[in-house]
Amino acid sequence: MRVALFATCLIDALFPAAGKATVQLLERLGQPVEFPLEQTCCGQMHANSGYFEPALVRRYVDAFNEYDAVVVPSASCAGAIRHQHAMIARDAQDEALATAAQATANKTYELSEFLIDVLRTEDVGAYFPHRVTYHPTCHSLRTLKVGDRPLRLLKNVRGLELVDLPDHDECCGFGGTFAIKNPDVSAAMLADKMEAVIATGAEVLCAG
Repeated sequence: MRVALFATCLIDALFPAAGKATVQLLERLGQPVEFPLEQTCCGQMHANSGYFEPALVRRYVDAFNEYDAVVVPSASCAGAIRHQHAMIARDAQDEALATAAQATANKTYELSEFLIDVLRTEDVGAYFPHRVTYHPTCHSLRTLKVGDRPLRLLKNVRGLELVDLPDHDECCGFGGTFAIKNPDVSAAMLADKMEAVIATGAEVLCAG
């Protein structure tokens, strides 16, 4: 199976270690991973702001259509690819691109989906002796509906104490461009989320 990593803008610009860790994890599980250098942004923030130009959709299709699966360590970007790309192409009246975009989107997986649904593993052999709480992001909850997949993976990490997060399904306040357009509301929502996290006594917050 040929598998590619879609790194996402945030990982590329701010958290490159997360992308490297994704590759290391998959390779340790026996799955080789390729990294197409022509990849770029998924276009979510553009689409959410009303810019439906299909160039980024075409770029994604061209970069990844030849692979059997694409792994995305971000529910937000995976959700955009699966739920926006074909729509953007159809808005541009490009049915051929819409068909190709849907086909590529259908083999695009958020990381926990790929581990559990494709590799059929819930135990990645990890050890992390810390108290951890988990925040499911809005896109993982409401767009991708990944369900309990991340929790199933966390529960199999040796040494990890998993504690419930109060009001776990409430938004953290980021929401892509929402945080830029509504900074005061965003900061207030984040403060509520941080208060809930602190109340758990967790050493580490895991989100996805």
